[in-house]
Amino acid sequence: MDDGDLQIDYSFSDLGMTNHWKNLHEDRSERVASISDETIEGYIREDNYSELPSRLKAADFQGWIPDMEDLQLGPAAFDSQGFAKDGSQWVAFNYKPFPSTFWPTNGSTDDVMIRLPEVYRSDAEGAYSREVYKANLAILEANIKGMDQIGSLPIDETELEVDLDGDGELGIANHIAKVDSYVGAASAAYLEPHLFPAGTEFMHSVRYVDVDETGSIVASTRMKELRYIRKWRAYPKQIYARNYQLEAFGKEVGNLPSYQIVSDHGLDNGNGWSVQGFIEDKDGRLRINTYEENFFCMGCHNSVGSTIDKTFSFARKVDGAAGWSYINLKGMPDAPTKGESLGEIATYLERVGGGSEFRNNDEMAARWFNDDGSLDKEKVARAKDVCELITPSPERAYRLNKAYKTIVEDQDYIYGRDAIVVPPTNVYDRIDNEGTPTLPKDKTYNWNILLDWPKELDSSSNG
Repeated sequence: MDDGDLQIDYSFSDLGMTNHWKNLHEDRSERVASISDETIEGYIREDNYSELPSRLKAADFQGWIPDMEDLQLGPAAFDSQGFAKDGSQWVAFNYKPFPSTFWPTNGSTDDVMIRLPEVYRSDAEGAYSREVYKANLAILEANIKGMDQIGSLPIDETELEVDLDGDGELGIANHIAKVDSYVGAASAAYLEPHLFPAGTEFMHSVRYVDVDETGSIVASTRMKELRYIRKWRAYPKQIYARNYQLEAFGKEVGNLPSYQIVSDHGLDNGNGWSVQGFIEDKDGRLRINTYEENFFCMGCHNSVGSTIDKTFSFARKVDGAAGWSYINLKGMPDAPTKGESLGEIATYLERVGGGSEFRNNDEMAARWFNDDGSLDKEKVARAKDVCELITPSPERAYRLNKAYKTIVEDQDYIYGRDAIVVPPTNVYDRIDNEGTPTLPKDKTYNWNILLDWPKELDSSSNG
């Protein structure tokens, strides 16, 4: 999309120059104080997912109906290779949370699952094959990341009759060197660089921040949201380029963005994907998103240039076999982004000068910064993993859970979903495209969503 200029130039519509995210300016201190730890703990440990599919079917809902059993259980719902135990063929992957919105220290945990279309899960005769599925997932990962080879889960090449690792023999492949085409029933499908095939699905659950019996931070059973996107059409890159051009034309003449409703399937982002979501009602039951609540998702899944094919998480998966499992921040290194040498989290903290988008995370400031506001690089470097760097104390976790619970009670998601107790000071009520200061040039950067994972993590790869 090439929108890096927005770091130094405000380019809002007349409407956009007023900050409509009113929930950022609400002081929730008294309401948070009125909720006991026992109350919020009991609330976030309730299951609000299991009854959703049957309720949607009874209502004759025509959109996507969640089709995975036991998703509320988190890691227990998946086997050691990330495959859903219920046979739904959803596959979980371990990825590094996007900075800093999805850092647990800022109020949410999450997980993401992918499911490829049936043809990518089937052998040449059309029967389901886990070996084909594993191979095509690895080929897709290499394609999205622009890699010529990548480690994989162990794959029996004799079942595929394809030499995936390029060693001249058919045996057990632990890496993929053949990334110029898919295998099995999808062997004739076009492999468009950096793009997902039509029919690709992602399921994303956003959760509260719980604390287990050992004091460790974990994902809650309760879901704040369940998000789903599906790629209905695979456009060539020329169409993307034209869409970006048309968007720029529309912006120049002052048109506000708009998206087509595709019945119960949510919104069409105009680039092949539909976006549909469920969110808590005032009683905590998951309900269908309204138009405006789905529209919220378009800011990320269409209107920013940092994505790959309008998605975030898959490009940030731990490379190869080590990344095919439910998300787990313990043991995950602070890998740098492509083109950087310092860890991504350390780089973010140094450049932003705080541990959240609003620089209002006092706990992160006390933990990782010096008294003069500079980053304590040595302390950050000593952190053993991503978990230590970006998870909150139990006290902060519960406080932010309570803050978000007040938004659930008010049902005013259209004004923002950030778990904030007191209004941040680093937020404008209104800006002016011409007069409001932006970032100086020495604070603007080229940033890559892809990560430079240590090679030893992908130990099965010959790369």
